[in-house]
Amino acid sequence: MKDNFDAIIEEVKKYPGKKVKLAVTDIDGILRGKVIHLDKFLSVAESGFGFCDVVLGWDAGDEMYDNVKFTGWHTGYPDTPARIDLATYRKVPWDNDIPFFLADLTDSESVSNPICPRGLLKTLRKQAFDMGYAPVFSQEFEWFNFEETPQQLKDKNYMNPTPMTPGMFGYSILRSSQKSPFFNDLFDLMAAFDVPLEGLHTETGPGVYEAAIIYDDVLEAADRAVLFKTGAKEIAYRHNLIASFMAKWDMDLPGCSGHVHQSLWDADGKENLFFDEKDTDGMSGIMKSYLAGQLYCLPFILPMFAPTINSYKRLVEGAWAPTTITWGIDNRTTAMRVLAGGKKSTRIENRVTGSDVNPYLAMAASLASGLYGIRHNMKLTQPRTLQNGYEDYANGILPANLYEATKAMEGSDVVKELFGETFTEHFCATRMWEWREFGKTVTDWEMKRYFEII
Repeated sequence: MKDNFDAIIEEVKKYPGKKVKLAVTDIDGILRGKVIHLDKFLSVAESGFGFCDVVLGWDAGDEMYDNVKFTGWHTGYPDTPARIDLATYRKVPWDNDIPFFLADLTDSESVSNPICPRGLLKTLRKQAFDMGYAPVFSQEFEWFNFEETPQQLKDKNYMNPTPMTPGMFGYSILRSSQKSPFFNDLFDLMAAFDVPLEGLHTETGPGVYEAAIIYDDVLEAADRAVLFKTGAKEIAYRHNLIASFMAKWDMDLPGCSGHVHQSLWDADGKENLFFDEKDTDGMSGIMKSYLAGQLYCLPFILPMFAPTINSYKRLVEGAWAPTTITWGIDNRTTAMRVLAGGKKSTRIENRVTGSDVNPYLAMAASLASGLYGIRHNMKLTQPRTLQNGYEDYANGILPANLYEATKAMEGSDVVKELFGETFTEHFCATRMWEWREFGKTVTDWEMKRYFEII
């Protein structure tokens, strides 16, 4: 069905509601969209439509960037061309099966806009196929769920939200049964939404779940990841809950990961090119070069894996998130965890990424850096970490905050080679904006520490 566009159009025509939901993602990976009449959809399904370019010109709080060239008051915030990707067709099962599509922001020639996150991933995916590789990815998410409504959270100034369940109870059959209608809705409705889950369980922490999405082609994997985050929030609303993918909401609790699993297959998708049964560790030369590229590029592309101020509160020692530029075989203390289990399952798990990422950008950065290693025939000369990755400083540590990470990205010629100057300049400007916005904010920590005593 997904490749038969005529059949898709005919099915959409049969929807009794006579409307269609469309969405794009902004720089932070937040879905921005609208519902349009069926007649409007039919008129733009192939020709495209206009979408206000502010979606690439504002932050998560709808504050407009003042430091980007692409759009702003200086351009008047015009419409930018957008094209519906008919292959993304889904029905939203918790919203009366309304037809749903993702769209790409383009230029006037229908070429992907260089700063459109989904478009960037499509460009890198094509590079992989041009090199003879089919990238197969998946993402897994940890997130906390709270007994709150949006209004309640606002009234509480977003402080002290009430977790859905108490205690530190990972892999708990008991806790998942405590909210079984929500738990089962997540699994079943996501499957009906064409976002199939491989597994769903509680993690250690009050009200926290982890979901692993079934792997697929890298673009489909990213679509699923983006739709999972929004879908989980919408399903949570139906149960009077708030689902939060914030990387670290409480300093005393573990953070929320968004690990990216990745492998390269042959063009026909029949052979995992990361696996080599003759190698002691089961790792092919292609896999080793791919991994070497990722390790080399990691310090320069970190903002695409850790995009917010809060991301770096998760990347601390002993909190199940890496702090060093390391790799290991089935080692959860390293940045890159190699899983060499066999010809079908051999892959790399990027453990740097948090659940607050834009999946398109996280997967784009993973793929681009791996392909960089292959193109430059890089050798995996860095020894693997055998014990505690937090104590392995041989290859360096990750930048400590968004400012340091963005400055490293800003000054990197490698990054411009990977993503182009237009995207690099725009994305770095948005991260510096984020840092500036935080810098002028008076936090509750400062009030408690300084207000009376200083």
